[in-house]
Order: sequence, then C-alpha cells, then structure tokens
Amino acid sequence: MKNVLTLSLLVFSLSLRAQYNVNLPANHWVDSVFSTLTDSQKIAQLMVVRLSSIDGSTGKITFYDAQVEADITRFNIGGICLFQGGPKQQASLINHFQEIAQTPVLISIDAENGLGMRMDSVGALPRQMMLGAVQDPTLIYTYGKTVAEQCRRMGIQVDYAPVVDVNNNPDNPVINDRSFGENPRRVAELGIQYMKGLQDNGVLATAKHFPGHGDVSVDSHYDLPVINKSRIQLDTLELYPFKKLFEAGIGSVMIGHLFVPVLDNREHRASSISNNTVTTLLRKQMHFGGLSFTDALEMKGVAKYFPDGDASVESLIAGNDMLCLPGDVALSMEKIFQAIKEKKLRWKDLNAHVKKVLTAKYQLGLSNTIPIDTVHLIEDLNKDVPDLYRNVAKQAITLVRRSDRPFPGPAAKRVAYIGFGLTNDNAFSKRMRDDFHANTYYFDYSLDSVKAAAAFEFLRNRYDMIVIGLHNINRYPVHDFGISAAAMQLLKNLDQQPGAVTFVFGNPYALKYVCDASVLVECYDDNEITQAVAADWLNGKFLAKGRLPVSVCNGIKAGFGITFFRGVLPEVPAESLGFNSAKLQRIDSICKRAIALQAAPGCVVVVVKDGQVAYEKAFGTLEYNKAEPVYPETIYDLASVTKVCATTISVMKLYDEGKLDLHQTLGFYLPWVRGTDKDSLKIWDIMLHQAGLKDFIPFYAETISKDKEAGPLPGIYVSVSDSMHRIRVAENLYLRNDWTDTMYKRILTSKLGPSGKYVYSDNDFIFMGKIVEAISGQTLNQYAYSNFYQPMALSTTGFKPRERFPLNRIAPTEQEVPFRRQLLRGDVHDPGAAMFGEVSGHAGLFSDAYDLAVIMQMLMNGGNIGGHQYLKKETIEYFTAYHSDFSRRGIGFDKPEKENTTRKEPYPCASASPATFGHTGFTGTCVWADPAKQIVFIFLSNRVNPQESSRLGSLNVRGNIMESIYQALQ
Repeated sequence: MKNVLTLSLLVFSLSLRAQYNVNLPANHWVDSVFSTLTDSQKIAQLMVVRLSSIDGSTGKITFYDAQVEADITRFNIGGICLFQGGPKQQASLINHFQEIAQTPVLISIDAENGLGMRMDSVGALPRQMMLGAVQDPTLIYTYGKTVAEQCRRMGIQVDYAPVVDVNNNPDNPVINDRSFGENPRRVAELGIQYMKGLQDNGVLATAKHFPGHGDVSVDSHYDLPVINKSRIQLDTLELYPFKKLFEAGIGSVMIGHLFVPVLDNREHRASSISNNTVTTLLRKQMHFGGLSFTDALEMKGVAKYFPDGDASVESLIAGNDMLCLPGDVALSMEKIFQAIKEKKLRWKDLNAHVKKVLTAKYQLGLSNTIPIDTVHLIEDLNKDVPDLYRNVAKQAITLVRRSDRPFPGPAAKRVAYIGFGLTNDNAFSKRMRDDFHANTYYFDYSLDSVKAAAAFEFLRNRYDMIVIGLHNINRYPVHDFGISAAAMQLLKNLDQQPGAVTFVFGNPYALKYVCDASVLVECYDDNEITQAVAADWLNGKFLAKGRLPVSVCNGIKAGFGITFFRGVLPEVPAESLGFNSAKLQRIDSICKRAIALQAAPGCVVVVVKDGQVAYEKAFGTLEYNKAEPVYPETIYDLASVTKVCATTISVMKLYDEGKLDLHQTLGFYLPWVRGTDKDSLKIWDIMLHQAGLKDFIPFYAETISKDKEAGPLPGIYVSVSDSMHRIRVAENLYLRNDWTDTMYKRILTSKLGPSGKYVYSDNDFIFMGKIVEAISGQTLNQYAYSNFYQPMALSTTGFKPRERFPLNRIAPTEQEVPFRRQLLRGDVHDPGAAMFGEVSGHAGLFSDAYDLAVIMQMLMNGGNIGGHQYLKKETIEYFTAYHSDFSRRGIGFDKPEKENTTRKEPYPCASASPATFGHTGFTGTCVWADPAKQIVFIFLSNRVNPQESSRLGSLNVRGNIMESIYQALQ
C-alpha cells in the first residue's frame, strides 16, 4: 500500500493539521480534493454507509450495493462499512465503488476478531476475552498484525477495533466476551498491543466504545444504557484504557451510545451526540486529535430518541468527524443543511472535519487506490488463522483448580468422557477415545433431571478418571448460558467424583457453575482448535499459562491462574531485555517460510538474554500434512547436540574432579583398546576431532539383507525381545546382545587417518562416552542424569524417552527405509546409537528446548545455576575457547569461524562473538551461547521427517534466526 505513513503518527498529524494547519505532505492532495467538492459532497464525506446485513427474519445476507452505488454517484459519500458477505463478492464491489467514486472511499469494517467475524469463507480469530487470558503481549501484537494483513488484502483501511471497554459487569449483554477483561490496566496494555499490530501494518485502529461500555445491563442496539458513576470512578476505570491508547497514538475512536449523567444529564442524551462528551471531554480534556466515529446511528440507543436524521445533526453538533450508518443519507443531509441554516452548525467546523477525513485517506494510501486482486483471496485471508488461533488457545488455557500435578492424565486406566450439551461426537470426544480409550457419554440440555440422576448412578465409582466437557453454551449469560437445570444437577455431582477433570469450553463467567470442581480448566471457546489444545494439555504436552481475565466464583479473582514454573529461567517481556519486539518477530517469518518450503515440518525457538527467556515459540506440526501441532514443550531427538549436552559436560565434570587428563591416551582409560592403533590417541585430539578417526561407520549395513526388500537379517534381529536380543533399535526390532562387541571391533579395525587434520567424527565421541562410563562406573545416561539433569530439575532431557514419556510428547524423525523400515518416534534416529542400546556419546539424547537453554545458561554462568555450582568457571572457559590450529573447534564444542566477519557465509552467524560456543545436530537442531552478549539460542526441529531435507541448511534457517536475534537488540 503506497503512501502509508507510520500510523502511530496519524493522530499527531491529524491533530496538527486540524489545529494549526501545519504544512504536511498531505496538504497538496487534501486541498486539491477539497476544492473539487460541493457543499453536499463535503457533508457526504463525513458519512459511512452499510454495504450488507443479515435479515433477522430469514437469516439471509442482504446487499445494499445498488443503494451504496447511488449514494456514491449522487452524494460522493466518504466511507463504506463492510458487514456480512463473501470476500470475493465484496472485493469486486469495493473495486467497482473505488472506480466510480469521485473521491476515494474509506473502507472500514467492524472486525474485532478478524475478517472471519463478518465474512464467510474466512475463519474467525479468538474473541478479545480469550486474548485477555494470554500473558505474552507479543502474541496480541501478532494478532493485530494478522488482522491488519487481512484488512489490507481486502482493501480495507479502518478496523473498528480494539474494544477497550472494561467488562466489570458479568451480565453485560452486549460487550462481555468482546472485552479483554475487567482490569483496566490489562485492557489498556493489550489494547495498545492490538492497536500497534494494526497501525504498524497500515490499518487504522479504533478504540471503542468511548467513554466505556463495560458496566451496562442494556444492549445499546435496543435501548440507551445508563451509567451512573462519578467522574472519579470513570477516570479510574472506564476512561483509563482510552487515555492510555490515546497516549500510545491510536488514530481513531468510536463514541458509544451511552447515557452518562455526570458527563451530560440532558434527557436521553447519548454520549455519541453529546458535545460535553465529544468536544469537552474527548478533545479538550483528553487531548485526542484523531478521527472520531459515532457508533451506528441506526441503533435504538440513539435512533429511538433522535430518529429520521436528527441523530446525524446532533452527532456533528457534538463534534464528531464521521457518522456511521446514518440510515437515509438524503434525509440526514437535508436535516444537516437545515441545521446550518439555523446556525446550529458552522461551515468552518464542517470543513475542518472534511479536511481531517481527507488527511486520513491520504495517510491510509487512498491517494493511489489499487484494485484488489481476487486470485487466491480466500486462501490469503485464511493462511495465518489456524496457527494463530492455536497459539492463542494454548497460551490462554487456564488451570483454575488442580490436583497435585500439572495435568491429571494419562495414568488412569478406566476413563469416561461426559460431553454436556452434545448429542454426538466432537473433536474432543474423539480425542478422549483415541488418547485414553475412554467410554464417551453425551448429556444434551434437553434431557430431564430423571435422566441426570440415572446417569450419575451409572457413572459413579465406575471409572478412575471422569473427564467432563461443558459444550455448546451461549456466549452471553442470559438464561444460565443455555445450560439446563438437569445438566447442572449432573455436573455438580460428577465434578466431585475422584479423578474428575472439568473443562469449560466457552465464556469464563460460566465457571460459576463448577466452582467446586476438583480439577477445573477454562478453554474460552468451543471449536476443533480449542478442543484439540485442551486434549493436548490433558496429555501433558504443554503447561497451562493462562490467567483469568475476569473474576469468577468467590475468591477467584481476575488475574488468577495456576501455573507450574519449569525451572530457573523466568519469562519476561523482550523489551525489558533490550530487544525490539517487532524485529524479534522476524524469527516468526523465517520459521514459517522454512516450513512452507518443507525445510522441516515444525520447529521450536528459544531465546534467552541475561538468564531470562525473551522468546519461546513453536511453529508447524510434527509431521507434514498432519494436525498434530508442535509445542515449546515438544521433545526432539537432538542428534549430535548429545556431544556437548551429555558427553562433553560429563567430561568437564570428570576433568574438574581430576579424574580425567586431556593429555592421556585412549588406551589409558579403555583397556580393550590397547594393542590397536587407537591405543595411543590423545584425548585432547579426540575431543578436537583431529585424532584421525574415521568420520562415520554404517554399522547397520552388514546387519541387513542385500536384497532391499528383505530388511534386517533374521539371525541378528528378532521382532520380540528375548534373553539373547534385548537391544531395542525400533518398534518390533531387537538386536542380538553380543553385536555391540562387533561394532566396537569395527571401530578398532577401521583405517586411521593422519593426526593433526580436522575430521568431524562420530567415533571420537563414541569413545568419549565409553571413557565417561569407564571412569565413573556409571552408564553415560546415568552419569549425566545424576550430575546434571536431575539436580537441575530438567524434566525432559535424557536418553530413552519412550521409557519416560508418552509418544505424543515426542517428535517423530525419519521414515527410515534401508534399516528399520518404519517411522521412528522416540527411538533414536542415529542407527549406530540405536544399535549401542540408545545411549552413546555421539547421539541418543532427547530434550525440549527450554531444558537445553538451562544447560547452556549454566555454562554461560560459569557453571552456576539455581544457586548450585555444577562446573568450575575456569573449566568452562578453557573448554569453550579455541584450541586448534586446524579448525574452529573448542574442546568438544563447536565455535564460530575464526575469521567470521570476512567470510561470505559466516558461521553460525555474522554477529556471533568469538566467545560463542555450542553445537548443531543432524536432525535439525542447534544450541548456542554467546557470553559477550549473554544470549542463548536454541533451535529444535525434525528436518529429517519423513526423509532428510537439505533445505534447512541451504536456506540457512538457523543462522538467519540467530542473526535476527542480534539485530533485534536495541
């Protein structure tokens, strides 16, 4: 969109032009257009007409395209507000209207939760109350950005959002779940993020409904609500978010139809037509200089008392800029001219409003309108909706009451699911059957109390876990959200049963009916996405982070939510750590592009600065074309990251304790190596990958048939474990116990290359893993667990994840064809590590991203984290420094290229300091720490799923993300 200035400056420029006629770039265009307008056209520029609506009696969409066209050609109206309709049809109409209009038309929409709120074929985004439960403000910014991109794709310049009404009345019949909640500061904070997301991306945001519509019991669509509050009460509650959004630079405001006697006590005088409210309070006292829109003038809250164009006159007298949905344009204009004649209105004021509207049009790019391209329009409008909805649902889900654990499942053996408000399956009930083998029952709201009593008698004491879902409840609280008395009777009996877990899929105010539930979860909406997220939580795939945006029950106040802290790295706003959040969002684009180009089906990124999490996000799915999403807590096969996060730190511990000498030989620690040409190899050279060992030995190759169709050899493998075949290499595939000795012989007899040459080798670290075991007397996994993972409270890091987690927590890796001939999930991807019994010094470690960040932060802290010293500071500095004349390597650790700034392709990225250390993994993983900038960067993916993809490397995904982190620092 051309000529779009930063919209946070729009309110400033509009205010200056209106008050001081400052010479702005828009002046020439505005003045030239203004000079072409007749008096009637000037007034028409202040009107916004409706394009479509739903017929209340038939439910069908009615288009007013002929009337709109007539209003454009006859009066040259200023704006159109889109309501219901298909995107392509509306885009064609917009193109037509812009083509025939003498003055470009300002296109607006009331799309609080995205274009799907109004348009068919477009998925709706979560409502604002669900956003109010989210604790990550950057997600709200992303939400606003996504809505802005939808609007711009549709040729829309103004979105009547965000709603910044403070909903402190649970029975509010019109705002309610459209609000961010009841806390005015939270409403302001989230409203600013939504506003910035819109305006930073070229769409004018609108704060509504001034002076505050949250504490009403009447719907202004049908009558005029009354707010009897003192001015002090208004200032501290209703007006607070508006004040903060005005200060933050929002470009427009919508005035609601509210009777507020303390502001204007004239009978039936709505705020929208009150000079005391619009001119005195809004303009003079609160210093708002942007555009002001009235709420729809056809609403009964104002039209009931000022019908037939009178509301239009009164709106202009009050000081408004634009009149939304005035009804009969001709009649309104007739009455406005009459008011001018009677000197109730002055041309001086009207002309100022017109020029202000024209300035906004210029700022929003309407001096050069571009037709909407309808090719792929619906696809473009929907492209970001599912992922954004899922991210919001995951961040919003709120644990209100709990048992002792973060999530109650899936230990129960006998599980029942009772779906209230259902008559048949939904996504959640299907998951209950698939995940827990649950028996499912449905209790429709039409069933009576006799059936409720019978159902309770049947279900009680029959199951270990009873999962309860409250579905299909109404959005608004009237008539108990549509929940029947019989359903409430059964609900209250069941949620007290041992092992009961209750999910509320809808408005959080409905929690009041299940206050005493032993485990209670609020999900905020009731669709396939929220149901899938709730099922994932029950499976333990992620921890709930949401907090209630409103108070419910007795003692459960807004802001409450039970959260489980994972460890020692707190999450804080990125800005507080010196990041530019908008620049940090480039990571999102890199990850989404990588997934779109099939570099990996999904990934997780964690950024830590100064020991605090600044960024943690998951993208994509666990497999291509599958619905199973990636979460930050998803566990990945780390591949060669094992070398540093298991083997090297264990070597460092033994070195600390004086048990390992880096200048001793391999044969000194491993008697079975003595007498071979590997005996005299120095540990120092092995850790630096310059001992001459072969890079890789395909151990599996001699254990499979040369006939590709035959697969693993029967004499070596069996499908069911027995005393001679206990080494699991995959599902239904067990290796002969003594074959490990054969593999060690293959290493010992492998050709040794010249020393002093850098050859990255898995065999180096296979030996180092065995040295850790020889010195410590423990297996590598036991040693790393007892010395690091357990005392550091790392819940996921370790070997053999199948023994510790359900499979749905673990990302699948390769659909391995030549060897194991199956999709590997929870079995180590590296075939050699699998044949060594899933534990090896070079591969086999699994973890989520956060736990790896803790390990890397410990190293960057000089060995200390959580008040415990794991390694000596000088040991870490020694191991992570450059030590080779032949390579960039540290001792065990990878490092940046030594002449990194002069390289065409810097590694790992251009801005990484020489102090940086870390490692990458074949499966698409990396861990990096930069002590100079106090940055930890973790990237996990399964780029080998279903088969190896080289695109993660060719696109330099990891390097580009890492460089973006540095560039985002202020």
